[in-house]
Amino acid sequence: MTITLERDTSTGVAVVTLDRPERLNALTLAMADGLAAVWRRLRYDDDIRAVVLTGAGGRAFCTGIDRDDAARVPQPSSPYTLDDPLLAIGPKANDLWKPVIAAVEGMACGGAFYLLGEAEFLIAGETATFFDPHTTYGMVSAFETIHMAQRMPFGEVARMALMGSAERISARRAYEIGLVSEVTEPGGALAAARDAAAVVAACPTEAVQGTVRALWTAKEAARSQALAQAPHLVTLGNLPADRQAELFTRRAAGHRLR
Repeated sequence: MTITLERDTSTGVAVVTLDRPERLNALTLAMADGLAAVWRRLRYDDDIRAVVLTGAGGRAFCTGIDRDDAARVPQPSSPYTLDDPLLAIGPKANDLWKPVIAAVEGMACGGAFYLLGEAEFLIAGETATFFDPHTTYGMVSAFETIHMAQRMPFGEVARMALMGSAERISARRAYEIGLVSEVTEPGGALAAARDAAAVVAACPTEAVQGTVRALWTAKEAARSQALAQAPHLVTLGNLPADRQAELFTRRAAGHRLR
């Protein structure tokens, strides 16, 4: 499944790791199913009161869905429906209201925002970068931008989505705009996230989960309405798969870091 779950009952903290570093932790269909199963399992695990989500290897937190697997997902012919295998990979999508802290090292891009968008807060190593390559390859960034619009100023989300693969947001810039709550030395995000999660887990769990629910209630109506429109925008705006593949093979290697 290439997802690991580490439980520390002494602190009440679990660490969920995307463990496919040779592919920059890109998500397979099996991993998508596995993540949903992990979140559902943690709902019933009373020994775990806070969760850290991270990626293995240090080169990437996650680079979205594996393109080979994405091509194997059949799609209905209607422009008003879309079968998106990443819709249920996040903790909130699986009704988990225990706090989740994301520890980001390396690249976080594209479909990674389904996960980052459902974490309570992010901690990043200094060399972490954030970007959204969809438009470069003729794809609509809908779900990703909706998730990030809940976490970043509108202009920053728009710039990230519209610049595609030509530009990446540094960890320092992500901190400045409020996407990241703490920047650590390279490789230090996981330890910092564990420490923060242990503090949260030590608080009475009813109060913590109630606070999490209150925070999400403040923005859930707008988020739900926006996500309902996303499938139509993707099916109407995406280039055909063969044109996307052509653009992908011709992609430029360079990018600007800001």
